[in-house]
Amino acid sequence: MQSCETPFGTLQLERYPPTSNPTLQAFDAADQYLLQALAQNPGTASAPLVINDNFGALSCALAASTPHSFTDSHLTSVAIHNNLLANQLPPDAVRIIDSQSELDGPYHRVLLRIPKSLALMEDQLIRLRPHLASGAEVIAGAMIKHLPHSAGDLLAKYVGPYQASLAWKKARLLTARFDAELNPDIPRLATTYELPETGVQLTNLPGVFARERIDIGTRALLSCIPSDLGSVRIIDLGCGNGAVGIMAALRNPQASLTFIDESHAAVASARINMEAGAPDRSAAFQVADGLVDTPDGSAELILCNPPFHQQQVVGDEIALRMFEQASRALTPGGALIIVGNRHLGYHVKLKRWFDSVEQISATSKFVVLRASN
Repeated sequence: MQSCETPFGTLQLERYPPTSNPTLQAFDAADQYLLQALAQNPGTASAPLVINDNFGALSCALAASTPHSFTDSHLTSVAIHNNLLANQLPPDAVRIIDSQSELDGPYHRVLLRIPKSLALMEDQLIRLRPHLASGAEVIAGAMIKHLPHSAGDLLAKYVGPYQASLAWKKARLLTARFDAELNPDIPRLATTYELPETGVQLTNLPGVFARERIDIGTRALLSCIPSDLGSVRIIDLGCGNGAVGIMAALRNPQASLTFIDESHAAVASARINMEAGAPDRSAAFQVADGLVDTPDGSAELILCNPPFHQQQVVGDEIALRMFEQASRALTPGGALIIVGNRHLGYHVKLKRWFDSVEQISATSKFVVLRASN
């Protein structure tokens, strides 16, 4: 736990999933700057809206105002819940709204953490605009090194004129006042491309990993998906747009498929794509913290292109957590097939949980590994 000083009190906060790196915090100066701006001009007593809270610093600080928290991340939802409890705050003090659900409102005050994906930010502003009250203020913040140049343009297009703040502890705010007279054109933000060698068109909602083209790691994994396994249970873990699971379904007509991701937009994309690519097949779709809620011995095959970052932090802790979860979720004799950058050394790290680890394919950058017990 780390102490976070805010104008609304001191919070004890922890990242989720917990990290072994003591230098990583569950908040940053952008969170504190946003809360300072809100405290200086609190406005109406209506519930504020928080968008893209990372680990709950914003939502927990505003718990007395019963805020709404709009997020694409299930891990963020868990972090908010855990940090509410850690600070003896009511577990229902924050109303969490996932990225694929309708906002409520009308909102007079909005705090927005600017995401890495501008497409996601644009989608969120499009969804937000109909729920803004007259004269509403939207305060968007980020650490300067992560602040996209065109973030202000998006605020001006969908909310209204904005002003940039002075830098504070390497953070900056962009504050926009709602202009109801704006009539912005609403673009189609979903992208499409073909799943190689299938003719299946993959739809990618805003914020989904590799939404412009299939990434080279996934491409390497696709060629290693086994065929004709019979009526096995297959999990596409960290499914993204579902490309890996759909290929597994096409190669294994009798298999049952489960798609799991912590991103609501990813699981929604995978559902769209499975229905388009294999319309006669049923499948399960779960927004979840990996395999935490998956019973032991639930699958004969787990396929995974694990993430190597959480928000802006690069590392393998999330991937290693997935490997440990997979070792429990597999049946005896089942297999985990993963792809990863060569330099990450997954062939060694997998041996913490698996008796057998073999390389089944490699490119100049990636290796595909099969792990089993």
